[in-house]
Amino acid sequence: MTGVLIGPMAAAYDIREDGRERVLLLKGDWTVWTIADLDAPLRSLGEKMGPGLVLDVSGLGRLDVAGAYLIDRTVRGGSPCANTDTPITVRGAHPAAERLLHTARSATQPCPVKPAPPNGLLALMDSAGRGLAHAGHEAVANLAFFGEAMAVLWQLMLQPSRIRWTSVVHVMEHAGLRALPIICVLSFFVGVVIAYLGARVSSDFGLSIFTVELVAYSMFREFGVVITAVLLAGRTDSAFTAEIGAMKMRQEIDALRVMGLSPMEVLVAPRLMAMLIMMPFLTFIATLAGIFGGMLICWMEIGVTPGMFFSRVQENIPDQHFWVGMFKAPFFAIVLALIGCRHGLEVGSDVASLGKRTTASVVQSIFIVIVLDALFAIWFLEMNW
Repeated sequence: MTGVLIGPMAAAYDIREDGRERVLLLKGDWTVWTIADLDAPLRSLGEKMGPGLVLDVSGLGRLDVAGAYLIDRTVRGGSPCANTDTPITVRGAHPAAERLLHTARSATQPCPVKPAPPNGLLALMDSAGRGLAHAGHEAVANLAFFGEAMAVLWQLMLQPSRIRWTSVVHVMEHAGLRALPIICVLSFFVGVVIAYLGARVSSDFGLSIFTVELVAYSMFREFGVVITAVLLAGRTDSAFTAEIGAMKMRQEIDALRVMGLSPMEVLVAPRLMAMLIMMPFLTFIATLAGIFGGMLICWMEIGVTPGMFFSRVQENIPDQHFWVGMFKAPFFAIVLALIGCRHGLEVGSDVASLGKRTTASVVQSIFIVIVLDALFAIWFLEMNW
């Protein structure tokens, strides 16, 4: 097997079987100028022969580190990383061959050791620990962003002329008002389900009339605001992350900073203010839609007329239950706006980062909304509200 000859002193090689040994005979000059055409053939040769070739340098001419690396890689079986177990056996006399071969070997990165797979328990604990650490990091980042956003919002309240009302109204329309139909429809059917189940279960105890109170309590205190928040998390929160993330990828946010504009003031504050305005309004409409759905079921299932339904709601449901739900709306609005904007500002330069951040934004928003709602429910019940 002979290498390609290029010029009178081109690099070449032969393979010879000497008993049990396979000898690589080197010929000509092995320098960076002469070995280009031997790279692929020697790689194939090393992979075919495997490690352990003996070198015969009797016919070797000039040699540099590039040539020595190519020879050493062949001796190691064509592997691009060093295998220290493969000896370098040299036959014949050459003033620099052995020294340059060892130099090339020492400069080659060692082969990475494949780690042993952990057992199931260790893998589970490792995954849980990493998840807990990531959750802590996200909590700190959300709190830091919340503080920065509140500081910017306070500065805008002190200087109302800096508020970008056009952006606020635009976000109110696209992120809030256009979500009204789906919020109404879903709240209506949630009210239908609550009333239907309540009527069927309570009829076994002769308490069907209390389905009215069940629908009113549920929609006033919990479902009206929670349904609105969850829907806005999936629709509006993801839109915030995608919009700001796309601007980040196109370096528009860097352009804002170059022009002396704060992204918090230009992008985050209008979205936060729009959500603070629209969330109570959407919660109110969602509550009415749910109560209307429950009223229809009470009318059809247990014969409670609309007049009787609203009369019982007015007489038996204190106003405080309505204000409990409305009290939660601004807090949920802050959560949705800030998480969506924060993840948008942290999008990287690739599309995969945008998708990852959008998903994280929706998941975190829904999770925090549910946790806050549970905390509010416990607190209000302890306060006898």
